[in-house]
Amino acid sequence: MSSTRHAEVAGGGLAGLTVATALAQHGWSVRLHERGSELREIGAGIFLWENALRVLERIGAYDDAVALGDPIGSWRLFDERGRPIQDDWMKDGATRLITVKRTELHQALAQAARRAGVQIETNSQVSGATPEGHLLLESGESREADLVVGADGVYSSVRRSLGLDLVVRDLEDGCMRHLVPRRPTDVAGEALEYWNGGRRVGIVPVTPDQVYIYTCCPAKDLAGRAQPFDHAAWGDSFRDVRHYIDRIPDQSRWAAFHDVRTHSWVNGRGAIVGDAATAMAPNLGQAACVAMVNGFSMASVLAQHDDIAAGLRAWEQRQRGVSDATQKYSRLYGKVGTRWPRPLADARSALVWLAGRSESWQHRVNVAAHAGADLVGPRSR
Repeated sequence: MSSTRHAEVAGGGLAGLTVATALAQHGWSVRLHERGSELREIGAGIFLWENALRVLERIGAYDDAVALGDPIGSWRLFDERGRPIQDDWMKDGATRLITVKRTELHQALAQAARRAGVQIETNSQVSGATPEGHLLLESGESREADLVVGADGVYSSVRRSLGLDLVVRDLEDGCMRHLVPRRPTDVAGEALEYWNGGRRVGIVPVTPDQVYIYTCCPAKDLAGRAQPFDHAAWGDSFRDVRHYIDRIPDQSRWAAFHDVRTHSWVNGRGAIVGDAATAMAPNLGQAACVAMVNGFSMASVLAQHDDIAAGLRAWEQRQRGVSDATQKYSRLYGKVGTRWPRPLADARSALVWLAGRSESWQHRVNVAAHAGADLVGPRSR
């Protein structure tokens, strides 16, 4: 394809950086717009499954992204009674899982984008886009391109202006994410998750010196989302891991989970990716992974098409099934983990235990790590 093709990308997060880098590596000139004064990422830890790891390999960001990460051999789940109800949640011998700091991943993607020649404009606030290939800025300027991509988050102005909205829903639950000092006796090589009613705690090693802890609860659980962090409330709910909870800092940000559904990801020469298209609760550790795969795949599919609008339609048809399925199972996981009636807690434990015994069910729930990885291509490590 001609190197004169030009793309304008809105959003300097994980999805935006991935699609910008992949396009540039396929010969596009790419300009990325970040509304902040600098590229930055908030959050604590993140799960990188097989599908995302293959993307990182392809764009040359793998080594930087996982340099300090922890390979995870198992993801274990415990119920209110401290009983293990999953010993190897969504894991198999062929599927890699590495946990890293979110900031380390973001920096690795930013470095890959700069190496690929992506032009990054900060303090550039996007107000929308047109199907004809114009990115609209809040300053009143319009940037013409062969392709415009909205990777501008849950409340995407690009999605709205392209007429792709269907449903943007607050799921009425969320979590706080924490990094705490890691001790020699802390968990290593595995992720732990504990359930008690609608509350969930996850404990995951992310660097040699830090452990990532997520504390999830319904929005109506005021003690669970209180500021400063309510150590007593969470410690009483999860006594077996109170030695982790006691290390959580007083000030943490509670973030609501959202779910985005769209009529399409594409209108003309405009497209959306990441949370703008596939926002989901991070219950399966796949929200960012799916976003990265879809961004990478957009560039790969467009490289096979002279007609950009037709290429975008082919890209959506190729990727949509895996993304929709992952969103569906993330919603189901949230309902079981957060909204299950407390008097039926033992029934929930039995249900989750039985689901874990079914290889076909596990494969369906984690379709993104398997089918999504296949869409990226064979692993190179």
